[in-house]
Amino acid sequence: MPAPKNTFKAALAQNKPQIGCWLTFAEAYAAELMSTTGFDWLVIDGEHGPNDLRSIRDQLMVIDPSPSHAVVRVPYGQDWIVKQALDAGAQTLLVPLIDTAEQARDMVRACRYAPNGIRGMGGAGSRVTRFGSIPDYVTTADAEICLLVQAESRQALENLDEILAVEGVDGVFIGPADLSADMGYPGDSGAPEVQAVIEAAIRKIRKAGKAAGILTLTLEGAKTHLDQGATFVAVGIETLVLAKAARALSADAKGFLDKE
Repeated sequence: MPAPKNTFKAALAQNKPQIGCWLTFAEAYAAELMSTTGFDWLVIDGEHGPNDLRSIRDQLMVIDPSPSHAVVRVPYGQDWIVKQALDAGAQTLLVPLIDTAEQARDMVRACRYAPNGIRGMGGAGSRVTRFGSIPDYVTTADAEICLLVQAESRQALENLDEILAVEGVDGVFIGPADLSADMGYPGDSGAPEVQAVIEAAIRKIRKAGKAAGILTLTLEGAKTHLDQGATFVAVGIETLVLAKAARALSADAKGFLDKE
C-alpha cells in the first residue's frame, strides 16, 4: 500500500485554482466545523496561531476525512519541525520566511527520505503510516509531499528566480503583510506599490510552472489575484470571520434598543 494521494498537490499541478481559509483557533472542534464549509484547503497555522504539535495533529485528524485538504504552516523552516509535522500526518507544508534558494533546498531535503533528503526514518509507529499499516509509505511518500514556501520580503523577491528553480518546491506563497512592512508600508498591503510587486511575482511564479498562492481578506482581492494567475488563494481567517459576524449580529440586535 502506497502513501495516500495528495489531491491538493495534484490540483495545483493541473492548474486548478483552490480556494482556502486560515485556521488560527488551534482547536480541533473549530477545524472540524471549518472542514464542513466547502473550502478546498485549510491552513493550520503553526506560526501565528497558538498551536503545538498535539493541536496540529488533532486538527489533521478531523480535517483528513473531509473534502478539505489540510495545509500545515510550520513556525519556521527547521528540519526537525518539518519532520514532526510530516510524521503527525501532514502532506502539505507551508514554510514561512524563505528568502534564498539554499533555504528552499534545505526544506526540500527535510521533506524527503534518503538518499534524496534527510527526513528521519522513524515514522513506522506514527500517525502518518497509520501506525505501520502503510508498508510502502517510505518508498512512495516523497512524491506525495507538497512543499509551499513563503516569499515575504524584498530579499525573497530578489531571489525569486533562483527559488523557483529549486526542484521539489511545488509553489510559492506571497506573504502580503510581511512584504508590505519590508517595503516600508506596514499595515498597508493594499498600497499600489505593494500590489504591483505582488502581481509581478504571481505572474513570474506561474511563468516558471509553479503554483502561486496568497491570502486576502476580501472577495475583490481574491478575484484580482485569481485573474493575475494565483492558483491557491485563501480568502479569510476563521477567527476574523467569526468576529465580524458576531459584531454585526450584536450591533444589529442592539439597534432594536436604540429605536425604543
